[in-house]
Amino acid sequence: MKVALIGATGFVGQALLEELLARGHDVTALARHPEKLAAHPHLRTVKADAQDAAQVQAAVAGNDAVISAFNAGWSNPDIYRDFMSGTRAIVAGTKAAGVKRYIVIGGAGSLYAPDGTQLVDSPNFPAAIFDGANAARDALNELKQETTLDWTQLSPPVAFHGGGPTERTGRYRVGSDTPLNTGDGVGTISPADLALAVVDELETPKHVGKRFTIAW
Repeated sequence: MKVALIGATGFVGQALLEELLARGHDVTALARHPEKLAAHPHLRTVKADAQDAAQVQAAVAGNDAVISAFNAGWSNPDIYRDFMSGTRAIVAGTKAAGVKRYIVIGGAGSLYAPDGTQLVDSPNFPAAIFDGANAARDALNELKQETTLDWTQLSPPVAFHGGGPTERTGRYRVGSDTPLNTGDGVGTISPADLALAVVDELETPKHVGKRFTIAW
């Protein structure tokens, strides 16, 4: 399959790129710094700005699917604005290119607690990541109104972060709108197993027009 990957140099994007190439897909990686990506016979790199819909359109044209691991940067003081504008540009560019299948990595903050409230609205939600999590929640709400794309959003588990486990176990559990926990607390996953779940969804779609979540 021909797949355009946005955010291939990032924390999640690197794992996605490795999984896609390992499974024989032809990848077009969009990045502001494509020189960071190692050469591979099934990899084409394109210098493109995810904030520019026209650049996205040109880069993803001719692919069977677009996978977005776009993130505006957790330390970015304008993360909400930049996350929303980048997400909208990616959606617009994907649609303009005529690519129907769109898979996006979202956030855990839009998952629902047992009382029906979203985690991002909890009084003890970490203030340091609120703007980014709120943007991911609002972007999902916009995506739910999308009628042109065959979209899927994956919300990672609550404890998923850059300093977590890294091993690829080849397994994961699947949920929908509520976090998957364990007997020891909130669930987590490695980037490699998150990438496994995304490429499984790409190859065998089960959540078109839906959000799903995963955890070990």
